[in-house]
Amino acid sequence: MARQFELFGEAERGVRPARVAEEVRALAGALPGTLRLGTSSWSFPGWAGLVWERAASRQRLAREGLAAYARHPLFRTVGLDRTYYAPLAAEALATYAGQVPEDFRFVVKAHEGCVLPRIAARTNPRFLDPAWATDVVVGPLREGLGPKAGALVFQFPPLAPGACGGPERMAERLHAFLTGLPRGPLYAVEIRTADWLTTLWADALRAAGAVPCLTVHPRMPSLERQLERLALAAGPALVVRWNLGHGLGYEAARERYAPFDRLVAEDAPTRRSLAQLCRDAVRGGRPAWVTINNKAEGSAPLSVLALARAILAQGPSG
Repeated sequence: MARQFELFGEAERGVRPARVAEEVRALAGALPGTLRLGTSSWSFPGWAGLVWERAASRQRLAREGLAAYARHPLFRTVGLDRTYYAPLAAEALATYAGQVPEDFRFVVKAHEGCVLPRIAARTNPRFLDPAWATDVVVGPLREGLGPKAGALVFQFPPLAPGACGGPERMAERLHAFLTGLPRGPLYAVEIRTADWLTTLWADALRAAGAVPCLTVHPRMPSLERQLERLALAAGPALVVRWNLGHGLGYEAARERYAPFDRLVAEDAPTRRSLAQLCRDAVRGGRPAWVTINNKAEGSAPLSVLALARAILAQGPSG
């Protein structure tokens, strides 16, 4: 515990958290403990006044900002997306874990080697290989983050409907992959191919003890439609990533929304859907993780605040 306070002190001398209004603290205190809201990452200078006391460089925030981020009462999770592009060793993950409170949890993207059938136009031998994923992804995550590991997300890229043998064959391979991984972490699977949203996938996930990672993304149908096509009313946990909205690509959204300090294009229907999903999860006693990207509405911290208000507008359990 002394080490944790020491780290917080170091962070405050470097990147200090912004002052949080009492209304926001009260709002956070009213949310149930099984519900964790957060952003997709944290190293954004434009969040000065929202998350940081004052502006700092992106590089400095990446190094020093996590502890300050985790001091915000609404943020009880955060996405670790950099792990998709390069795996992190247990030591690096342990450094992150040491900067956040005991009840904080990470939503970690698995390395792309697990989910890309081809890399650089060549067949990827690591695709859905549970032994490689265990050594490079799951093992370091369990050792480095320990109980602060929330959901491990395997995000598949957009694929042609018939790719990799089609949905049925892919469901079989997915089940074999997930059941070949060590027990313990919560595994979540996110897809960007709407035609693969079938009960075959839902059955494969359920049988392996995994969950779908619902996504808000222009390539995918609405959250309600995703659940309908999966024929999935509930599962052991709710995992949602609000990635991108309003039909924009990532680069176009970045240009429109930067520096991510205000809500530019609010999406009230998605927010209502997310709020209801969260209330349903709480009512069912299921843990829930929701991470929001700046490119969803323009400012992830303000989207989290608006979502928290929507969840509590009718009571956390509906």
